[in-house]
Amino acid sequence: RVAGIGDPEELDDASTTLEIDQAKYFNFRIEDIDAAQMNVALMESATRDAAYRLAEIADEYIAGIMAAQASNAVGEDGDDKIFDGSTDVVSEALLEIKQKLDEANVPAQGRWVIIPPWVTRWLLQEQATITNPAWSGVEGVMLNAEIAKLFGFSILQSNNVPNTDGDHYKVIAGVSRATTFADSVNETEAYRPEKFFADALRGLHCYGAKVVDPDCLCVLTCAPSSGDES
Repeated sequence: RVAGIGDPEELDDASTTLEIDQAKYFNFRIEDIDAAQMNVALMESATRDAAYRLAEIADEYIAGIMAAQASNAVGEDGDDKIFDGSTDVVSEALLEIKQKLDEANVPAQGRWVIIPPWVTRWLLQEQATITNPAWSGVEGVMLNAEIAKLFGFSILQSNNVPNTDGDHYKVIAGVSRATTFADSVNETEAYRPEKFFADALRGLHCYGAKVVDPDCLCVLTCAPSSGDES
């Protein structure tokens, strides 16, 4: 027989409120003469490009929030991991991240780590990584920026890894439940702008993000050797 349990804990909804407090817009026009002489799909192409750029800005914003609020860390500014093929080893840093997450009881399923291209270079060149049976190399077309899988992580590549002072990269690892994100394109409007013989399109993208479980995130601070990013 189970004894009586205590009163239920009251959840504070203020701690889980997600504010949509970011806004970016696009606004472009196509001159009538251009519309007549150029590809009829120009407006559609420009719209897709605008959507991609808005997504990149939102991605940078989310990454910055996660890097600033992660509870776990490997290295720090002034004590960076230096990846240049001869000092720190990327796979060893990944094992340090894994240990931090394991000790924080972060779920093993769905873990990811996001690295910049110059870190990808050194990771793919590591002999220990190439011969590791836990490594799943690139087979076929890479989707959604996934490079491979290693030590239980989906390894993703992005140019939006936060970078302070030009050389302190904040590689973020964790699980998706750590952060929540919401967005919408509130307005998309085609119009004829005053003073121009042209068609124009403008749109407003509103979004917000919040770290709801910082214990599920780990940040690795790393830096390239001189000229390593090129």
